[in-house]
Amino acid sequence: MQTLILQPHGPVLVIRLNRPEALNALNQQMLAELTQALTAADANPSVRCIVITGSDKAFAAGADVKEMVQMSYADVAAADLYGPAAQTIARIRKPIVAAVSGYCLGGGCELAMLCDFILASDTARFGQPEINLGIIAGMGGSQRLTRLIGKSKSMEMHLTGRMMDAVEAERAGLVARIIPMADLVTEAVKTATIIAGKSLLAVRAAKESVNRALEVPLSEGLLFERRAFHSCFATEDQTEGMQAFLEKRPANFTDK
Repeated sequence: MQTLILQPHGPVLVIRLNRPEALNALNQQMLAELTQALTAADANPSVRCIVITGSDKAFAAGADVKEMVQMSYADVAAADLYGPAAQTIARIRKPIVAAVSGYCLGGGCELAMLCDFILASDTARFGQPEINLGIIAGMGGSQRLTRLIGKSKSMEMHLTGRMMDAVEAERAGLVARIIPMADLVTEAVKTATIIAGKSLLAVRAAKESVNRALEVPLSEGLLFERRAFHSCFATEDQTEGMQAFLEKRPANFTDK
């Protein structure tokens, strides 16, 4: 990996974006390496939760404009630019936590939203400033941001290119928690380790159910959740989890 640093922490894999000279701007090499690393982690039984982070200065400051500036419509349409990478990330079944400090703009903001939730430092800045380049978001920004924070605020950000700070992002529902910058990755790994200690079967069911809420009508989402809930009762982990609760001891989940 030339654009990523992979840092295992027990059952948690930290993937650090590493193009400091470009504020971690997403180019095709980084996206290819990221999808490769995520796909491998998803298939690796020793990895139970993933953290994606960047540097203190930037999670990712956007897509690499130098790579795009000479592209034509025919070029980007033929390559389906950013589509395959975004779809691969969205299909990862294990939970992914984004740990964001500094600039999280354009493609960087879209990558953070592809994760399952965002932990932000107090220095984080979020935005979709593609309008300033004469283009629009192309990796899900107009859709996911609108679903997460509502039409009015999303529309303002997409049309003006304005950034929001961590406090506004948490208040709007984009960010789960704000953490001091010095503690961000440590806290993200701690949170991921808590998730890693749960039944992977239940974690996947919860992830799929919450994601379904953004995609289908309420009645369909409720049915999906109920069927996923019912399916948990076919697992040994459900028996162990409930028995451990009654016996007032930690559960020993085996993902069966």
